[in-house]
Amino acid sequence: MKRILFPTDFSDVATNAFVHALEFAKQVKGELILLHTFEIPVYDSQVFPENFAIIYNSLELAKFEMFKDEIPKLRQIAAARKLDDIVINHRLMDGDLVYNMKKAIKEDKIDFVVMGTSGIAGWNAFFLGTNTDAVISGVEVPILCVPVESKFNKVKTIGFTTRYREKDKKELRKVLTIAKKMNAQIKCLYVKTQNSDVTDATIKEWENEFKEEQVQFLVLPCEEVKETILDFVLYKDIDILAMIAYKRSFFESLFSPSFTKKLTKDIAIPVLIMHEQ
Repeated sequence: MKRILFPTDFSDVATNAFVHALEFAKQVKGELILLHTFEIPVYDSQVFPENFAIIYNSLELAKFEMFKDEIPKLRQIAAARKLDDIVINHRLMDGDLVYNMKKAIKEDKIDFVVMGTSGIAGWNAFFLGTNTDAVISGVEVPILCVPVESKFNKVKTIGFTTRYREKDKKELRKVLTIAKKMNAQIKCLYVKTQNSDVTDATIKEWENEFKEEQVQFLVLPCEEVKETILDFVLYKDIDILAMIAYKRSFFESLFSPSFTKKLTKDIAIPVLIMHEQ
């Protein structure tokens, strides 16, 4: 059984992503591990020598009570979608979200992460923030990022951007495994610029290797890579966009405010981040 980590702060953003996490768990026959993290403010024990322990204990208790109150609401969502048979476990952890995600992934042997992002600010914080580089470089499992504007629909087509590298082929096979469980097809996009070093022979090799699979390859000549990806998502009816986490500079360029505004407002779909191995 696949294990899916779902970080949540019980916000509307997270609740929307929870529906995607439930449906994803159903498709891959997985279980959910709900992770809620909190950071207790640092107090000077010299200033509050007598009440120091009481302050911390009361804060931890308040977080636990909130956590305990919110869990039944999520279970009600699962029941309403007739998905209450999905196994759901919980982790309440003190400390930094990124650190705790990594710890939970290692200790619970996580296969996937599903998490919500709050519009443009959320995308930028996740991909471009100070913690982002640590997430991209330190988390080796696929991460399904769900914009708050993205409502769940049955996944019929998964888009996959590639540069026809051998390591891309390995990640494509992972996405193909997911697609088969969802009974979905894959459309691969390569944006061929003037600086492209991919040969026609390489493209043909890929097409032959995957000819028995539900995979379609598209090579679009264009110098505007980001705009071509948007057109690909829009006009090819992509339900999930799978991308490999290349260098950080790639994400800094790709998830600029102008791009993410179009992606989250005009084309509100989840993005599946795969990691180079």
